[in-house]
Amino acid sequence: MQSLKIYNTLTREKELFQPINAPHVGMYVCGPTVYNYVHLGNVRTFATFDTLYRYLTHIGYKVRYVRNITDVGHLVGDGDEGEDKIGKMAKLEKLEPMEIVQRYTNDFHNVLTQFNLLPPSIEPSATGHIVEQIETTKTLIEKGLAYESNGSVYFDIAKYNQQGGEYGKLSGRVIEDLLVETRDLDGVGEKRNPLDFALWKKAAPEHIMRWPSPWGDGFPGWHLECTCMSTKYLGDTFDIHGGGMDLKFPHHECEIAQAKGSTGVDPVRYWMHSNMLTVNGQKMSKSLGNSFLPAELFAGSHPLLDQAYSPMTVRFFMLQSQYRSTLDFSNDALKAAQKGYKRLMNGLRIIKTLSYQADESIALDEKQITEVKKGIQGCYDGLNDDLNTAVAIAGLFNLLKKINQLYMGQVLPAQLGEDVFNELKEKFVALTEDVLGLKEESNANIDAFAKGMLALYAEYKEAKQYDKVDQIRTYFKANGLVIKDMKTKIDWAYEE
Repeated sequence: MQSLKIYNTLTREKELFQPINAPHVGMYVCGPTVYNYVHLGNVRTFATFDTLYRYLTHIGYKVRYVRNITDVGHLVGDGDEGEDKIGKMAKLEKLEPMEIVQRYTNDFHNVLTQFNLLPPSIEPSATGHIVEQIETTKTLIEKGLAYESNGSVYFDIAKYNQQGGEYGKLSGRVIEDLLVETRDLDGVGEKRNPLDFALWKKAAPEHIMRWPSPWGDGFPGWHLECTCMSTKYLGDTFDIHGGGMDLKFPHHECEIAQAKGSTGVDPVRYWMHSNMLTVNGQKMSKSLGNSFLPAELFAGSHPLLDQAYSPMTVRFFMLQSQYRSTLDFSNDALKAAQKGYKRLMNGLRIIKTLSYQADESIALDEKQITEVKKGIQGCYDGLNDDLNTAVAIAGLFNLLKKINQLYMGQVLPAQLGEDVFNELKEKFVALTEDVLGLKEESNANIDAFAKGMLALYAEYKEAKQYDKVDQIRTYFKANGLVIKDMKTKIDWAYEE
């Protein structure tokens, strides 16, 4: 088993990953609120934890990956007052709220499929767990950590801290400072403390989404949903909880308080947060006009884009940056990623065609063997260092040099020996496809078609019909391909 280190937001340190019940791993990631099309910031977060899920599986863990759908209770402004985001969209569109939920859940799944993200083990919805949320609220009231007020129920932060809780520990926020910063808000009059947050909200007459409860008709608080869904499927304490950095406070801070308040134990061992996206150095936001949807990227239809970029190009681009660093979208960076992605795919295609040829007359070359082993270990060293995919990709490009040398006949398979040759082939393919989730996007029939064209190319070249040779080269280029005219063979590659 590899020695994986994870940066734990809770301790602000990289820690050796030690699951509670190895080889089993429980991982929960906050899913989308399905009231609109999924945006790229969301995609980066989900791609991060998809890669972690893939890597944990690759190194031998049995992962239960839970990622929820928030389909009620997330209010406009992310606070305790205002309209439900889904309810508001339902009114605007004149649709039933569950039609909104279904439409944008379908979009979410379609986008993640385009980016080649694996589905989670379980995808629970908030509306499917109303009973659990009511029961947890009852438990917190019984323990004196929550109180009913005008049909709503709030978590009592002061009581929680008096009983040994440490609200603010995850985000580093200080309660006293938060109280000073808190403005007078509608509904604060119902609360004992302006920082107290809703576990259950009384539904106003115009509120569409509502359920009966011991406190009257209402709906669950956004924070409570994740606590109930994560602990139901992963236990009172589980291994990893992930999400975007914007969820650290108040969402994840509140999750910890509710869970620990109701069960008496810390809910999560390792808290992980992915960083935000910027565009040309500015924060991505709709108000600045620099926010684009995945579909706009794929079509190249946004004013800030010079061209279209494929899903795998964008996935590769995201992987070039460690998940805790900000990631800046620009045309130059995306074009560079496009070249890098195609170069990697050329290597992937080549290594799959190479096979070991034994030759007892050729001695093992220890220098070549060492370089291959060092290159493979470099990929794992990157991934083991808090999932540093940027370092892993650099390691793959180091291995690509060796693959090209084998392809060109500069290094012979027998110099590596069968075991090392097979390890190079197996690890390069597995790390690229299974761990990083990168795959060829070309037409499945392209190889057979290209080889047929290359046979013609060879004939025209032999007959010195150079006008036809040039025509074939031009045709390849127009389709994003190049002809590799080598001493011993003719082949094709993706144009980088």
